[in-house]
Amino acid sequence: MPSQEASGASDTRPILLVPYMWIGDFVRCHTVVQVLNARFPSRPVDVLATPLVTTLVDYMPGVRKASRLREEGYGTALVTLRTWKSALAPFLAGIPERIGFFGEGRFVLLNDIRGGERQYDRMIDRCVALALPNGAPPPAALPPPKLIVPPAEVAAWRQRQELAADMGPVVALCPGAVGAGKSWPIGHYAELARGLAVQNIAIWVLGAPNERMLADAIVASAGARVRDFTGPGLRESILALAAVDAVVANDSGLMHIAAALGTPTVALFGPSDPRLWAPLNPLAAVIEPPDERPCPQCGKPDCDDVCHRRTAAIAPGRVLDTVREVLARAGG
Repeated sequence: MPSQEASGASDTRPILLVPYMWIGDFVRCHTVVQVLNARFPSRPVDVLATPLVTTLVDYMPGVRKASRLREEGYGTALVTLRTWKSALAPFLAGIPERIGFFGEGRFVLLNDIRGGERQYDRMIDRCVALALPNGAPPPAALPPPKLIVPPAEVAAWRQRQELAADMGPVVALCPGAVGAGKSWPIGHYAELARGLAVQNIAIWVLGAPNERMLADAIVASAGARVRDFTGPGLRESILALAAVDAVVANDSGLMHIAAALGTPTVALFGPSDPRLWAPLNPLAAVIEPPDERPCPQCGKPDCDDVCHRRTAAIAPGRVLDTVREVLARAGG
């Protein structure tokens, strides 16, 4: 079987990327797409996608389409996950070159099994390593993910929502998060919304249907300046994030979407380390909890475990001041 390098520039067989399927991680994997595009300009790149994340592909340059693994004549599959199940579909599809890291008894399912995964602290570095020749050093700089929404699509969405063309600055709040302790308390979001509303700044609350209760609390606190845009369909959130002037979000999928869109994003990190989990995209601000001594979780005076940090320790006033600065820089 020819390797990726031996296939040469004449190889036009598509490449299938099997990415992580959480929203934020799926967005991160657009970096891998760009590395593949640069390395194999003649080979289209498809991504395997679940219904949760398929919409994102519509806005990812360099991705041909989201694949449900129909027969496409793929020459190579990159399996970023370490699970046995994730490697099964490329094997059953008969893709000749199947690349992934060692894990979960995948010796038959993969035929280019890589080691050294643990040398990479960041998930995105591990994923990019699979897009390079085995043992190759990583690039000096990785291309950040990109999501591009046509302005006409944003304008049509605003019209459907009956939003005024010039309604002044708008800040999106994304109070949802997956993972213990990542969510900034809803009372803090409500206090932030009140502070924004006093300055005649419009607030849009974004999230999934199960986060509607969070939006209700913010609406109840800040009143008519707040609109609840939580609900089904990731596309609505993408369009809203493309339309606002700034975003405040937990370490979450919507934070990664906002950053990849280029919307100024204030990211709140508690028990996760932004040096490992922040987007590659520039952020307007990263806000972390102040150092608390003794540690509120273990009580040690010298604890340096990021996982023990509390998002609740981030004061609403600090976030409000940061949003004001971000809007001022943007002319909002």
